[in-house]
Amino acid sequence: MTKEQRDALLYQPKNGYDRLTQAEEQELNAYCEAYKSFLDRSKTERECVFTAIREAEARGFVAYRPGMPVKAGDKLYWNNRGKAIMLAVIGEEDLSHGANIGAAHTDAPRLDIKPNPLYEDAELAYLKTHHYGGIRKYQWVTVPLELHGKIVRRDGSEVYVTIGNDPSDPQLVITDLLPHLGREQGKKPLNEAIPSESLNILMGSRPESDDDGKDRVKLSVLRLLNEKYGIVEEDFISAELEAVPAANARDIGLDRSMIGAYGHDDRVCAYAELAAIFDAKSPRKTAVCIFADKEEIGSEGVSGMQGEAFEYFMECLCKAQGTDLRTCLANSFCLSADVCAAFDPGFPEVFERKNAAYLNYGVGLCKYTGAGGKSGASDASSEVVGRIRKLLNDHDIAWQMCELGKTDAGGGGTVAKYMAKRNIDTLDAGVPVLSMHAPFEVVSKYDCYMTYRAVKAIFEKN
Repeated sequence: MTKEQRDALLYQPKNGYDRLTQAEEQELNAYCEAYKSFLDRSKTERECVFTAIREAEARGFVAYRPGMPVKAGDKLYWNNRGKAIMLAVIGEEDLSHGANIGAAHTDAPRLDIKPNPLYEDAELAYLKTHHYGGIRKYQWVTVPLELHGKIVRRDGSEVYVTIGNDPSDPQLVITDLLPHLGREQGKKPLNEAIPSESLNILMGSRPESDDDGKDRVKLSVLRLLNEKYGIVEEDFISAELEAVPAANARDIGLDRSMIGAYGHDDRVCAYAELAAIFDAKSPRKTAVCIFADKEEIGSEGVSGMQGEAFEYFMECLCKAQGTDLRTCLANSFCLSADVCAAFDPGFPEVFERKNAAYLNYGVGLCKYTGAGGKSGASDASSEVVGRIRKLLNDHDIAWQMCELGKTDAGGGGTVAKYMAKRNIDTLDAGVPVLSMHAPFEVVSKYDCYMTYRAVKAIFEKN
């Protein structure tokens, strides 16, 4: 058998750096620098929306108002309560032919501040937290933290809070037990050694000097917050404050081939969608980019993909073109743009090597997610997978087929099933991630770039 015959028969994915041209590498590096900047400015879902609007308006996108006329080439965005956003470039064909949709989420695992959080113990002041999404609690102790969010004050006015992001700011932390006294703690299972209720953020230790009452350290913290943000303790009740790792995106490895940061899941795919819709040229079908919220806790609520905000936006666009929404959705395609688990040789026992995603092999396509026997999955048809596979091959975009891990090892889900429930053909695809859901995750620059190119091809060519 000749080498040509052998290569034609076998499925042999290649490391992306073995096929990367010099021109592609320059574009890759420019794209990844822009992505790192996006991450540093977007450490919460609200900040992702702010950044998306600022960059979209700079590129000619305008805020959509229900009832606006729409025509081919229009660039629109719709801000869903400051927590999620949808952007659209109206295609040459009307919406009866469907749309090409990219659906990513911008919420990430974190520590939310409880409604009545501030207390003092042993003359130290703390904020109580309620963890959001699937975290490994031991990873969040002794890690420098920032506090980001929004507070609606007693009088109805609003204030945005950012503590720890500016180099001149103090940072925050959750303390842990010293090893000298940690013998009993060390005997506990990993998931039990740090109880959820012990994830309390250290806020201060200096007592208020001109007060002789109790809780003088707590009072001092409240005074400082009042001076800077004009809030009182009761205002925590109407606050959305998030503690996130105090680390900006950095190159990883001596070869700078990777990016380490908080929030790759799923802002790495959200940014690929955003960059792709900015760069899409004259799409045949309307291109829609979604930054969804609440995916890490089941896509619930008005800003999650189980809500009806997406239908509302699409129905408004359909009405403007005299098109039926159900017809539009039935003829649409959705790339559920979410990350996948990268094979980690430090933990090979939970991966099935032949069906794992690897760093530097391109965007990971997941026919299904779910757990066990595909429970909770949207299982894409062979026709859908075949169409996208051909599209990526035709445009020389590196891709790999993957599962989340061994069948009995666990599982997970995305927004794919919620899009499929709307009668939209849907396929999961995204960037492979090491240390997913940790305070500092790692991705390959090559895979980031190929995911962007994949979404762009879907917006322009699908």
